[in-house]
Amino acid sequence: MQASGESLVGGGLAGFTVLEGGVQSLVVDLAGRRGLWGVGVPPSGAFDDRAFALANAAVGNPPRAAGIEAVLRGPVLRAERRMVVCLVGAVAGATLDGRAVVPGRVTVVRPGQVLDMGDAPGPGLRQYLAVGGGVAVPSVLGSRTTFLLGGFGGHQGRALAVGDVLAVGSAENLAAPQDVTGVLPELTDVWELRVVPGPHGAPEHLTEDGLAELFAAEWRVDHRADRTGVRLVGPAPGWAREDGGEAGLHPSNIHDSAYPVGGIMLSGNTPVIVGPDGPSLGGFVVPAVVVRADRWKLAQARPDDRVRLIPVTPEEAAHANRARDAESADPRAAAAWFEASGRHGSELPGGLAGPARPAPLAELAPSGVRPSLTVRRAGDHHVLVEAGPARLDLTVRLQVHLLARALAERALPGVTEAVEGVRSLLLAFDPEVLPHAELAAALAEAWESLPDPRGIELPVREVVLPISLDDPAAHEAMLRYQRGVRPDAPWCPDNVEFIRRVNGLASRDAVFDVVEAATYLVLGLGDVYLGAPVAVPLDPRHRLVTTKYDPARTWTPENAVGIGGVYLCVYGMEGPGGYQLVGRTVPVWRLGDAERAGATPGDPPWLLRTFDRLRFRPVGADELLRLRADVAAGRAGLDVRPATLTWDDLTAANTLLTAELEREAAAFTAAREAAFAAERERWAAR
Repeated sequence: MQASGESLVGGGLAGFTVLEGGVQSLVVDLAGRRGLWGVGVPPSGAFDDRAFALANAAVGNPPRAAGIEAVLRGPVLRAERRMVVCLVGAVAGATLDGRAVVPGRVTVVRPGQVLDMGDAPGPGLRQYLAVGGGVAVPSVLGSRTTFLLGGFGGHQGRALAVGDVLAVGSAENLAAPQDVTGVLPELTDVWELRVVPGPHGAPEHLTEDGLAELFAAEWRVDHRADRTGVRLVGPAPGWAREDGGEAGLHPSNIHDSAYPVGGIMLSGNTPVIVGPDGPSLGGFVVPAVVVRADRWKLAQARPDDRVRLIPVTPEEAAHANRARDAESADPRAAAAWFEASGRHGSELPGGLAGPARPAPLAELAPSGVRPSLTVRRAGDHHVLVEAGPARLDLTVRLQVHLLARALAERALPGVTEAVEGVRSLLLAFDPEVLPHAELAAALAEAWESLPDPRGIELPVREVVLPISLDDPAAHEAMLRYQRGVRPDAPWCPDNVEFIRRVNGLASRDAVFDVVEAATYLVLGLGDVYLGAPVAVPLDPRHRLVTTKYDPARTWTPENAVGIGGVYLCVYGMEGPGGYQLVGRTVPVWRLGDAERAGATPGDPPWLLRTFDRLRFRPVGADELLRLRADVAAGRAGLDVRPATLTWDDLTAANTLLTAELEREAAAFTAAREAAFAAERERWAAR
């Protein structure tokens, strides 16, 4: 029977009414989303997964139960029914009706009582609340976690606000509550992060001394740190090359490749550790990956905290992860072990290793039209597969796609994500289910078993998108960057002028002429989130080359169109980014009201597909706003017609067929390379 004062809300009973929302309070779960990173949906989930796992265990919840994550200042909540709760993380002054709440200890709240999670003055940054039965919100794309940038999941896709009512699930059949105060990790302002070196490193990208300095330096956490990524401030990397070639002007630039969560990507000269809401695909070097057992520390690191990167062997990383898993499974046993051994939960064993990358897990030589293949560790639970030499080759991209398709058909146990890059494939997996060596062997066997790609014919589409060239929103992003990030950047104040200069073109209009004339081949989705395509012109004469921002922008308008290296990207949503902006188009992602409410969508929310042929039709800025509204509301779709893609199409794009076209392409490329080199010299001089 429903108790007096209780009401049904969203499939559960009313649990809390929000009296104050705090700085940014989100509904999160532990596991997050899985299987969609290949189209730019990040895993999300609780940032400090260690603290949240302990809080859920304390109140007897199963791991899948949702709770609240708060940063800096937690919410103030009025209880609408009797519940048990546990607060963990950076909890310093939480109260229940004005009386102090002990972190890690289960607390009973009764109807009408007010729970104030208080401030997080430091050390630590994030607080967590678990409630018996879990916060009951709809599951969207497989998780209850809020993806704030995407505007879905959690409570209406946003942070909690005054007047929100949170439902709480049934507390029946939960495990017995337990005190976890004995295993709460110690928070600090000096952090040691264990990392597995690679997948990129010396001598291809960094010098040996440069890689050693990365691990020897003491870094400082930048104020621009959030769930998407934690920026570090410190010495400039010691690069082994002058630039990234056709991938971009800066030596940090590579052909777009997927990032693991915890990956330390070098965005220009700025290390950024990818967070749970971080991008799945981008064009930056990743010299090391934070061990899963230590990723919780990223959630608690405050601006100006100090960070050291401690390289460990893969075996030491596996040991640390097993210890973390044992703690989450049985906090009481872990507490007894810590007490007996004199260790605290934050001091799990892990020794030092040299900074060199672990040896490749597999290396296959080229054979016929099939390129070479290298399988490398990308941290402790990802592998990065790279095919062929480090250059753009569309026939290699096709074979990477065929490999990804073959692996999907085999449904290897333990593999949870597959993200295709330009010449790479990132796989996320559970090494306790499928060890690294077995996965590498399966990859090698699948690669050698692929059919002859010369007989492949793929059904694809031709898509025409409206574009507002020189759009006001793109210029707003440039202006914000110039004012708030780097006013002396060579691409300020005008990205289009920078593109013109780097490519040796006569005018700004010539840049727009190339964008309008080109037919782009979509090589991947999720390049900066939510179905965002990364594409390359099929005709080499249309391949403008630029560098990416260094450091990256903190704000980009939704569906801005940019160029980085030789690639074009349509940004799937508002957020950070590094491509040079030329305009804006219509949404490439649509998650309608039915899907937001948790219904199963009839069609996927991403509107483009791998290997679509993409063209742009110029429109005015006002017309684009109308078209954007129509697409977002489902009143209009994309201009699409069926097509096919063959091996010959790709070899023709790689080489061009006639001598005349080859001469034109060569002349364009030579002029572009000369302008590119001149800009690099100007940049170095500045």
